[in-house]
Amino acid sequence: MKTDSFQLQDALNRRIFLRNSAAAVGTAALAQLNGATSFPNYAPKAKRIIYLFQSGAPSQMDLFDPKPQMAAQRAKDLPESIRQGQRLTTMTSGQKSFPVAPSMFKFAKHGKSGMELSELIPNISGVSDEICLIRSMFTEAINHDPAITFCQTGSQLAGRPSIGSWLSYGLGSLNRDLPAYVVMTSFGTGRRDDQPLYDRLWGSGFLPTHHAGVRFRNSGDPVLYLSNPSGVDRPMRRQMLDELAALNQKDFQAFGDPETATRIAQYEMAFRMQTSVPDLVDTKNEPQHILDMYGPDVSKPGTYAANCLLARRLAERDVRCIQLFHMGWDHHGGLPNAIKGQCRDTDQATAALIKDLKQRGLLDDTLIVWGGEFGRTIYSQGTLTETNYGRDHHPRCYSLFLAGAGVNKGHIHGETDDYSYNIVRDGVHVHDLNATILHLLGINHERLNFKYQGLDMRLTGIAGNLVKGILA
Repeated sequence: MKTDSFQLQDALNRRIFLRNSAAAVGTAALAQLNGATSFPNYAPKAKRIIYLFQSGAPSQMDLFDPKPQMAAQRAKDLPESIRQGQRLTTMTSGQKSFPVAPSMFKFAKHGKSGMELSELIPNISGVSDEICLIRSMFTEAINHDPAITFCQTGSQLAGRPSIGSWLSYGLGSLNRDLPAYVVMTSFGTGRRDDQPLYDRLWGSGFLPTHHAGVRFRNSGDPVLYLSNPSGVDRPMRRQMLDELAALNQKDFQAFGDPETATRIAQYEMAFRMQTSVPDLVDTKNEPQHILDMYGPDVSKPGTYAANCLLARRLAERDVRCIQLFHMGWDHHGGLPNAIKGQCRDTDQATAALIKDLKQRGLLDDTLIVWGGEFGRTIYSQGTLTETNYGRDHHPRCYSLFLAGAGVNKGHIHGETDDYSYNIVRDGVHVHDLNATILHLLGINHERLNFKYQGLDMRLTGIAGNLVKGILA
């Protein structure tokens, strides 16, 4: 057993080691905090991304993927040659039959490209020459939580960094007064009790927490504690933060924990946001014709329309990654009425965002992505009637569109079979989409990695191919 003198010497040695290595550790930690300095790998097409995530999975054959042949197959059982033994969810696996449910909605061609789109989305149809529609997306998960997690992080298991966190880590911030990654959520009118969203969907995982998305609230102050407590003015808050930073700096010098550096940086960001965020969310000077363009809900905080307007204002302020999550698309039953509500929520505001960015010259360096976690089945979940049907989850194919910087405008990529059940041409995996998003922002997805548990971790794992057909 060691004597007291030896124990004291060991303690002193550890203290001397920590003191002497603090500078080196601190430098490494701050470098990690500020992101990977070797990016972008090449000149990017886009400076920023606005990701309009439609949580719950929009029905592709009712919005983007017309299948007129299905009218003749109405109520007939889905052929086994089409289903091919595909795994079903527990919600329809017990059905005795799988009756084909053609869409009740009409499709028409739009724009110079002649893109066929549903009557449910007349405003998006009006900007069809600005978008690139992928009809051949596919994924690996069949249930919501793992599928959304997979879209956002590249893994079905929780705990990995989100795509916005990877962009913050790789590219850093363009505005020191606002976070690099901002998230907003809204509740759809199509299904108010839809799947919940979790903060980990915009979390930083094993990356420094500095890179996590900052969620703006739907009511009250967008960020908690923006307002000073009663009796505390701005100079007093500044003095408190300076003293707190000094204490944290001592802790950082002693132990070199990068999370301490994160804490210092986040306190400073919060102080600057006390000025930048109120200005951001104050839309009283927006012209009435702009407000009208986004629709009547734009004046209701927390709605999709209001969030789209804030997304444009964030883009003007060079926020790197802006993500909107809109819930309510999980239509297992009552789809015809429910999807009408979702489209009323999103159609006008989505098109307005594209037009607003374009008229300000921001669409040239902003990438927009619109889509959910998987698709819906052509067969009806539950009873099929003349006026009603539902659709179950379908990971084999779904639709998603992009617009803006570097995108092949007015273009349709990929094709599904007559049942919108299987891909017959140019399939796009979620990893392929994420690899292409990173490419448009100037990042080679194979080089954006972070050492964790002895592995070089990536958003796209060991997969992902650039989808050249959707690039301008």
